[in-house]
Amino acid sequence: MEWHRSDAQSLRLIDQEMGDHGFSPAEYEVLRRVIYATGDFDYRTCLYFSAQALAAGAAALAARTTIVVDVPMVQVGITPMLQGRFANPVYCSMEALTRPQRGKSEAAWGMETLAQRYPEAIFVVGSAEPALAALVDLVERGEIQPALVIGTPAAFLDEVGLKGQLRHTPVAQVTVEGRKGGATVATAIMEGLIDLSWQAYHQEAPSM
Repeated sequence: MEWHRSDAQSLRLIDQEMGDHGFSPAEYEVLRRVIYATGDFDYRTCLYFSAQALAAGAAALAARTTIVVDVPMVQVGITPMLQGRFANPVYCSMEALTRPQRGKSEAAWGMETLAQRYPEAIFVVGSAEPALAALVDLVERGEIQPALVIGTPAAFLDEVGLKGQLRHTPVAQVTVEGRKGGATVATAIMEGLIDLSWQAYHQEAPSM
């Protein structure tokens, strides 16, 4: 994202309120983006990073790996940043051309279709729990091997613990525990990852 003076001032205030924390520098950069986007400091206790998740995501971005998202809001949010950096293709599950299937939502059926087409993609599920359910099912069956999964749906209907199921797989992942979440959170995580990846691969990063 393009930074302005007010953005830098807000991030400094977040740093002051956060104080000491147990996140790595890269994880903290993503966390502060989420807090800045939501105004919610509770994310410091519910944002979960698997081991080497951000490193795996950065490598995948640098390799121009395909990105699959669940809703247009996430696609619109991250595409401009990608175009100015890695230019990864981004596909949205709700816009995938699929045959209707009884018992599955448009987002879930589109996610399943795109996942089978791009089994090693970066998957970003911001708000559609059925799309995350379809993705977790494919991972558990060994049909796909995602480079990274970002799963942040608000878990009002998650009776089977989808994020918990995902955590028991070896997939690199960033998730939100509990009920909080949404497309805004997923977009903020991806924005932080894109900027970190751009810096890690020795490109000129945008100034704050």
